[in-house]
Amino acid sequence: MKVRLFFLSITSALAGFVIAATLMLGASRAAADTRPDIVIADFEGADYGNWKTEGTAFGPGPAPGALRGQMKIIGFKGKGLVNSFSKGDGATGKLTSPEFKIERNFISFLIGGGGFANQTCMNLLIGGKCARTAAGLNIKPGGSEALAPAAWDVREFKGQPAVIEIVDAAVHGWGHINVDQIVQSDASSGVVAAPKSVALERLLSLDQHYLLLPVKTGDKKAPKPHAALLLDGAVVREFDIELSDQPDWFAHLDVSAWQGRQAALRVTKIAEDSKALDLVSTSKKIWHADELYHEPLRGQLHFSPARGWNNDPNGMVFFRGEYHLFFQHNPFGWNWGNMHWGHAVSKDMVHWQEFGDVLAPDQFGPMYSGSAVVDGKNTSGLGKDGQPPLVLIYTAAGNPTVQCIATSEDGRNFTKFSGNPVLKQITGGNRDPKVFWHEPSGKWVMALYVHYPSAEKDDQGKPREIHSFHFLNSPNLKDWTLMSKMEGFFECPEFFELPVDGNAKNKKWVLTDASSDYMIGAFDGQKFTPETPKLKGHQGRGFTAAQTFSGEPQGRVIQIGWLHTVTPGMAFNQSMSLPNELKLRTTPEGPRLACTPVKELESLRAKSHDFGAITLQPDSKNPLASVSAELVELRAEFEPGAASEVAFTVRGAKIIFDTKKQEIAVNNVRAPAPLRDGKQKLIIYCDRTALEIFAGEGLTYVPLPFQPKADDRSLEIKVAGGRAKFSALLVHELKSIWK
Repeated sequence: MKVRLFFLSITSALAGFVIAATLMLGASRAAADTRPDIVIADFEGADYGNWKTEGTAFGPGPAPGALRGQMKIIGFKGKGLVNSFSKGDGATGKLTSPEFKIERNFISFLIGGGGFANQTCMNLLIGGKCARTAAGLNIKPGGSEALAPAAWDVREFKGQPAVIEIVDAAVHGWGHINVDQIVQSDASSGVVAAPKSVALERLLSLDQHYLLLPVKTGDKKAPKPHAALLLDGAVVREFDIELSDQPDWFAHLDVSAWQGRQAALRVTKIAEDSKALDLVSTSKKIWHADELYHEPLRGQLHFSPARGWNNDPNGMVFFRGEYHLFFQHNPFGWNWGNMHWGHAVSKDMVHWQEFGDVLAPDQFGPMYSGSAVVDGKNTSGLGKDGQPPLVLIYTAAGNPTVQCIATSEDGRNFTKFSGNPVLKQITGGNRDPKVFWHEPSGKWVMALYVHYPSAEKDDQGKPREIHSFHFLNSPNLKDWTLMSKMEGFFECPEFFELPVDGNAKNKKWVLTDASSDYMIGAFDGQKFTPETPKLKGHQGRGFTAAQTFSGEPQGRVIQIGWLHTVTPGMAFNQSMSLPNELKLRTTPEGPRLACTPVKELESLRAKSHDFGAITLQPDSKNPLASVSAELVELRAEFEPGAASEVAFTVRGAKIIFDTKKQEIAVNNVRAPAPLRDGKQKLIIYCDRTALEIFAGEGLTYVPLPFQPKADDRSLEIKVAGGRAKFSALLVHELKSIWK
């Protein structure tokens, strides 16, 4: 492979102070004396003092941090900073210092925000002319509001009068500038950050399927280097990555579409002396491919990506004989961020094959959550040759945050719609579109999470946030009209219709959010009318953002959620829950949502132990003593009778039914689990990283991240206080989904 490594300046706005500061680093340290710094401005006051303001961008004074609608700001000093987001990115203005004399070798400062030369910048004026300039760090959607240290070498101007102006002339995304702690100094403290403003580039021959990139699993809050792959000077992929010359693992980028071509890999915000690019290579296989799915903390019953981070399931859909699971994916890091849409396919919802990411960040921002539908009637006009298209509906979380679509003819290759976005920003907090076809009204329906400030104030005098779902209609997936709103729901809407007790003549709509809390009610295609208060969904921990399959061929409503299974030391992080079928069951309080594992999971049963009907006393021997299993499915049906407790231990996990309280405790997480017809039906699944417990015919669902000891494969049942009768007791040793 031919390689060339060199430095590039990020923008012309940065070049002057970066190059000068870098060249003079050694000399400045040697010559520095002990004179105190001269603070030009620290922006700690209630106003800008004798600085002159023009326009509306900078507000009446320094900001205490992030302003409304802005991401969290880090890296500034003290309590205040210059922040030109006062009226949003559409405002413009200028902030000009009083005249001062240059008395030190360097002017150092903290800077962030937009990186547009002459538009979002800070200038040093000597004799009324711009002698030095610096811009912020961001020019594309996504990014971070972190400020970084920087400096100008101003020795040639010593003794001369000068003025600093901070400019916001931009009205587009990242159209603001953040500045703090402007100081004259002999020891240029800001110069140490200069390598972050340098781009390293390596030329590569794409002679294999994958590009392997060295990754360090570090602080999830720390700024990440930004990488771009260029062909013929055009960016074809770009992403944030914890690129390191001391990697924990190697991420992979599929470059097969450009095989045989020359490319440049450019990385910014990385230390000048980094050797990470030396470790980049091409390969036929992903890193440690022979170990894939056999790793010690790889769930064997629960889907997880080959490499990188996952969170929300997205776009779950049945298309052309296959179940498709898309998911929030960071392929280049172990922590959240850098959102792509990952993609896996299954014939049975149990055994999954992962394909490459189908949605990558673009000019509209990172790819946030959404849903998928099969446009059976080709209402969008995006189908070809009479074939209905598969349509992904997703949030592009840039500035502004908008809703977009992408289509596929074959379920493998996806094209983003040229007319994106299909729904403009409602507020900065709109995301997670759930879309489905409503046959009675002949329209597409979108449930969209939207949050915005209310007129009410909290205890600190700040506006309270209103969390809501907006319902919109469309005839074609491209043109959307707001129909109604429903307050009190937070993120990841899911909306579906279910028969009560299987009665097709008595159907109800169920509206859930990221927590799985839900309401039951009626829906006319435009407005949801609740018939219950908000009800508790799952009763466990570390389970969020569940979604259901669109177009499930048997008409079932099947859910998969995000399980927060942390896997230290692995090249992957987090996983998905088991696929579970949802039903409405009648209870004394009315219909309630029930959740049970899908029947397809039975295909994993490798060896079964049927203990039949037995009676247990407090002094009974453990009937499961002869069973040893790593992957476990345990099913029990019992009448607790006089027993005060019926306790199961599965690989060290404690699952206890409290007869008096009618509760189940799973590793001390307690949940109501009333008997039904005097009996308790219990299902337990145990994996290397998770437990999923179902009680009361699914009316109680307790998912939990859990890592049993590798050598503990024991199972046990005990009763306390009296006798309990088991009408059924079965243990199934399970096979891996990866086999």
